[in-house]
Amino acid sequence: MRYFFVVSIFSVVFAYEKDVTFTVPAGNTECFYQKVLANEVIDIEYQVIDATHGELDISFQLADPVGRVIVADYKKPENAHRHTSYLEGDYRFCFDNSFSTFSQKTVFFDLMIETEDSPEKDYDDDKEMELGNAAETYMMRVKDISESVNKVKDHVAAARRLQELLSAHEARDRNLAEDMCSRVMKWSLWQIAVMLLVGITQVVFVKSLFQEPNNSIKKFVPNFLSQ
Repeated sequence: MRYFFVVSIFSVVFAYEKDVTFTVPAGNTECFYQKVLANEVIDIEYQVIDATHGELDISFQLADPVGRVIVADYKKPENAHRHTSYLEGDYRFCFDNSFSTFSQKTVFFDLMIETEDSPEKDYDDDKEMELGNAAETYMMRVKDISESVNKVKDHVAAARRLQELLSAHEARDRNLAEDMCSRVMKWSLWQIAVMLLVGITQVVFVKSLFQEPNNSIKKFVPNFLSQ
């Protein structure tokens, strides 16, 4: 019965998780492959966190081992998908930036493959009948503890994933703020340069009005001003 207790506690939902941040050049497509067993759950969430020019968007496709497209997104900044696999093999995750001519995209995605391991019954029915009500009570308590452990595990995984997504959102917002600051700075410098050029031109032009007629700039002044 002790062995049954240990197996029941650790017969929880097993998951494989991967977080990737990568760059998709303009006009290119980046694909990733992940082996998935039948009846496993594919949970993927992605978002574009930076772009050199233009909008923060990307096209996405999820295809099964035979090449059939399961999910297709076109020019979206972020999205999440959950799919139960019916075929065993390598599933393809593609991020398409071929519609961009100059803009390079930085993409973050979180991939989780979940599978539930069914608990094995390592005791026989005769032993359970001998123990009677005591065995039934013990099994109910073990089941409650197992459910509590599963809930804690799920909550911890959800909190961890939420923190990663918030971190990705923060990176995207920071990139947008830095890009906006850079644009404002460049525009301000351009405006200052234009103002200085206009000011210098006005000073030179006004000064030329009070110089000798032989001055080269005075030649551009109308004749009635020189009288």
